[in-house]
Amino acid sequence: MVVIMRCDATREEILTIKERIEAEGCRVNLIEGENQCILGIIGDTTKLDPDKIQANECVERVTKVQQPFKLANRLFHPGNTEIKVRDRVIGGDKIAIMAGPCSVESEDQILEIAKTVKESGASFLRGGAFKPRTSPYSFQGLEKEGLELLKLARKETGLPIVTEIMSPDMIDTFVEDVDVIQVGARNMQNFDLLKQLGKTRTPILLKRGLSATIEELIMSAEYIMAGGNENVILCERGIRTFETYTRNTLDLSAIPAIKRLSHLPIVVDPSHSAGMWWMVEPLAKAALAVGADGLIIEVHNDPANARCDGQQSIKPERFKELMEGLSEIAKIEKKSI
Repeated sequence: MVVIMRCDATREEILTIKERIEAEGCRVNLIEGENQCILGIIGDTTKLDPDKIQANECVERVTKVQQPFKLANRLFHPGNTEIKVRDRVIGGDKIAIMAGPCSVESEDQILEIAKTVKESGASFLRGGAFKPRTSPYSFQGLEKEGLELLKLARKETGLPIVTEIMSPDMIDTFVEDVDVIQVGARNMQNFDLLKQLGKTRTPILLKRGLSATIEELIMSAEYIMAGGNENVILCERGIRTFETYTRNTLDLSAIPAIKRLSHLPIVVDPSHSAGMWWMVEPLAKAALAVGADGLIIEVHNDPANARCDGQQSIKPERFKELMEGLSEIAKIEKKSI
């Protein structure tokens, strides 16, 4: 349930309504905008009488939330959420570009790529230190050494780092060392992990599961937000369909749909969705055209010899060209990179 207060409601009136609702055992999330205040009610709202709340002169209207997610719902937060990461912002008028290799392989590799993507205009460095792989015999990442190399690359370039977490045991280390914690598609419904991440304040990049619906993705975000961490970025990375030509099927319709349902920013991963380097450019451009707040792109200086997902990584020189094209699309959308 959402209580929308009148524009001229006083602070005292707002707090009075809030206290009355809380007295019935419900939790109230107070959202204060520039011109209006909203009370988002969470819990057993069957005890509340919407007509009695509506009878207060300071209340404009009372609306029931039909979707199961509350905190992530746009009704609770009509404006778009902007998430600050160091001196960068995800959401709003600025397009966030996260670029780097699928996995960190060596100091020379990550430093070279970090410097080149920054020169091309990337705002974040992505790179896997811990890698979840389908096969137990595939390269699993450099793990803690990889994390140290990402920190070194951040020190050299100033780019905030984005990397994937695998289990709740790693949270303390990640909170201390990582700027944006990525939750991969396979862990989207690892609810123990999501609950623990909810206790942190580190921004979380939550990827859509291979066969997850839009509602299931937002509900996973709700787990994190319910724990107190409202710094959640959603990520569309393609879903599994009957089509076998591409690695996954990029659901571009999810971007405007999520924008309508939720206030959270959403980025698109064109690399994992198609699994082919030559599809990254058109899919990235299409993502911005339908309203994505950012992109997460795999860039490798030697894709042919990459230890992980080389076939979907683009070279630094192609990334530079892509950034030039993306800048033009951003201008059309009245945004910037």
